[in-house]
Amino acid sequence: MMKRSLLFSLVALALPVQADTLYKCQTVDGRTVYTNQKTGKGCEVVSQDKPVSTFTAPAQQKPRQATPADFPRVNGDQQKARDSDRRAILEQELANEQKNLDAARKELAEQEALVMPDERMQGGGIQGGKRDARIQLFRDKLQLHERNLESIRKEVANLK
Repeated sequence: MMKRSLLFSLVALALPVQADTLYKCQTVDGRTVYTNQKTGKGCEVVSQDKPVSTFTAPAQQKPRQATPADFPRVNGDQQKARDSDRRAILEQELANEQKNLDAARKELAEQEALVMPDERMQGGGIQGGKRDARIQLFRDKLQLHERNLESIRKEVANLK
């Protein structure tokens, strides 16, 4: 029973004190003390919290303004020309990336067929760890080109 009352006392002391006013007081021995209770005549208010409403009214929606008359506009023919240029650029990038992918495939096949001298074991076998680490760089390069190709295809598909 005594342990329980001690526990409740400690919990009560640990709870934060919410004070609306902060005082700066001078003690008898001349020290400065900040507290939430006015302890004597030598105390002055340092800060005083005022209740603040946490409710804020929703912002009023502004009426949608029309586009200014001097705002640059693109006519239909100009937009079609721009779209056509974009398509041509993307198709060129697609062709270049396909060439890069083909070159990466060829390079990977060459590296997989090649066994470096430091990858050979004394008994005539191959050390898999060194070889796999070397070849992984070429696999990563191949995957990069595959992802690039896929992204460009999506862009082309999104064109009007």
